[in-house]
Amino acid sequence: MGIIPSDGTRSHVLLFPFMSKGHTIPLLHFAKMLLHRSISVTVVTTPANYPFIKESLTGTSASVVTLPFPPATNIPVGVESTDKLPSMSLFFEFATATSAMQPHFEHLLHTLPCVNFMVTDGFLWWTLDSATTFGIPRFVYYGMNCQSASLSIEAMREGILYGSQPDHELVVLTRFPWIRLCKEHFDPSFRNPNPSSLSHVFLMKLMLSSQRSHGMLVNSFYELESTFVDYLNAESSPKHWCVGPLCLAEWTPKVYSDEGGKPTWIRWLDQKLEEKCHVVYVAFGSQAEISPEQLEEIALGLEESEVSFLWVMRREGWVAPEGFEERVKGRGIVVREWVDQIEILMHGSVEGFVSHCGWNSVLESLCAGVPIVAWPIMAEQFLNAVMVEEDVKVGFRVETCDGSVRGFVKREELKKSLREMMKGEKGRKAREKMRRLAQMAKMATQVGGSSWSTLRSLLNETCPCPDKK
Repeated sequence: MGIIPSDGTRSHVLLFPFMSKGHTIPLLHFAKMLLHRSISVTVVTTPANYPFIKESLTGTSASVVTLPFPPATNIPVGVESTDKLPSMSLFFEFATATSAMQPHFEHLLHTLPCVNFMVTDGFLWWTLDSATTFGIPRFVYYGMNCQSASLSIEAMREGILYGSQPDHELVVLTRFPWIRLCKEHFDPSFRNPNPSSLSHVFLMKLMLSSQRSHGMLVNSFYELESTFVDYLNAESSPKHWCVGPLCLAEWTPKVYSDEGGKPTWIRWLDQKLEEKCHVVYVAFGSQAEISPEQLEEIALGLEESEVSFLWVMRREGWVAPEGFEERVKGRGIVVREWVDQIEILMHGSVEGFVSHCGWNSVLESLCAGVPIVAWPIMAEQFLNAVMVEEDVKVGFRVETCDGSVRGFVKREELKKSLREMMKGEKGRKAREKMRRLAQMAKMATQVGGSSWSTLRSLLNETCPCPDKK
């Protein structure tokens, strides 16, 4: 049974994801988890993001409402998501502009049925004031794991971010002595920041609003990073609630009516499975900015590795080296469309993943039992790569030509990493560990598992009647 208050109405939760698919998709999975418990769900977005969200929630009872996206000086009209920005250098202006949506958001809250709690993205810091005004508990969602948050806190406490040491100098963390970090593991906006800069002011607003919120919703599970979950809940506020992996909430293998209904890349993977050929999946997310020179090295590294590969390459305007796709035909395929990543990772032919280590990608790879060649590019991806290689040991980093955290990667290093992942001992051990973690992730989300129990406790705390599921 669901959660039914004493007046007979259903409990109601509002979700407001940030305008980025990487932040939106997990909260849509969370929406389906709530709907499965007979809880009413309202998702807030903007007009340009409405079609994607509406389609994702097709067949559910979730309500999707829109608020106008405000104009901003350097943001082109009609751009309402970060993957459409001309450059990620505009991110802070884009995110800051969302605060002009607050009056529209509060007008919406006036019109909605009683909201038991809301989950809003951490980048929408201003929603805390609205939640407070209406007496609604606000949970924050950042799309980060507990380890990266813990390492960031300790790096600040130990002076790594603001110290005078060179950017590449590794420092042992006193609290987590098996981990060494340097300034380059962190986004430039966190290192020796200018207090008056747009980025610093924005980040301070995020930190303060998060600390004052009711809780932190985390797309992870306790068994994966128990040390860091315990650390955060003892050393910081608010409480962190691990309810993931959210991608497992509704995932089932897709059934196609006929062979012609399958996407080209799935038919290609099916053929590789029939040939008993193992494939490495290559993808760097929808927002990574990679230079043409680096993209060329990736292409040539894939070609020279002699492994089979599926490369999802979203960069517009990039032209592959002359003759590349013809030379790798049959062994490799380049896809320039939006794909269902977890469907690819779950495919029986896929045995490795060259990833930028966005947290969604790491979790999806983990749920599929596919080890990772880590190639972080931005944000907290460098800390996620530390988890992949040094902590849970489910993959390894591709080496840069100068040994630095953010250096250039030559084709020879990619070729070496690919061969080690697909045919070497390190790849075999990482694959074994990843498959064990995949089982743990599945168990965490099942009845009685850690994430299932955490969500049950969260709902019991915020809704009028106990959750019986």
